[in-house]
Amino acid sequence: MKKRTYEASNAAKRQICTVLKELMTQKPLNRITVAEIMRGCGMARQHFYYHFDDVYDAVRWIFEEEAVALLREHEGVMLWQDGLLQLFQYLQENRVFCLCALRSMGRDHLKRFFQTDIRAIIRSTIRLIAAELGYEAGEQELTMLTQFYVGALVSIVEDWLLGEIQGTPEELIRFVDQVLRDHVRGAGLRLSQAGPGTAPLLEPDHCAGPVSK
Repeated sequence: MKKRTYEASNAAKRQICTVLKELMTQKPLNRITVAEIMRGCGMARQHFYYHFDDVYDAVRWIFEEEAVALLREHEGVMLWQDGLLQLFQYLQENRVFCLCALRSMGRDHLKRFFQTDIRAIIRSTIRLIAAELGYEAGEQELTMLTQFYVGALVSIVEDWLLGEIQGTPEELIRFVDQVLRDHVRGAGLRLSQAGPGTAPLLEPDHCAGPVSK
């Protein structure tokens, strides 16, 4: 019974969000009303609030179900590029909708949609590349590198969506992969040239922040 109720609820959510996505290709989000959405669904207006708090909540659900899910499917998978490639392809195929969301909700909202899941992919990717190149990254260095590249990748996604960066999804993924590999390869080369006993770039004491007196 619970499963049937859950499936019915999800079906209603998808129906509502299909209409919302179509409306978002025609006008800004702040000009779309709940009444307008529900007329398109053939449902009573109050049924919207059985599923979502407001229109922005519905947009968040769309990204969770459609875009972020692509990343989660590939978390921990060797072919990590596939997850990011599918994300870029989703954004490309739904560009008008995504631009409407970005312009209506701001960059911070879009960043929060993807940051957690992109972080998991980037962290495991750095580990994988480091292992391939024979470089042992410490936990502090891994954390700092992950944070740095998560911010960079989210910015690339936003700028590409806005048309500020040109390139196909495949070209962007190759670029990210090459930058990560070059960084890890460079770190390994630095340590090998410095000789045995050389400290890593980031040591725990250097990353712990200021010490309170």
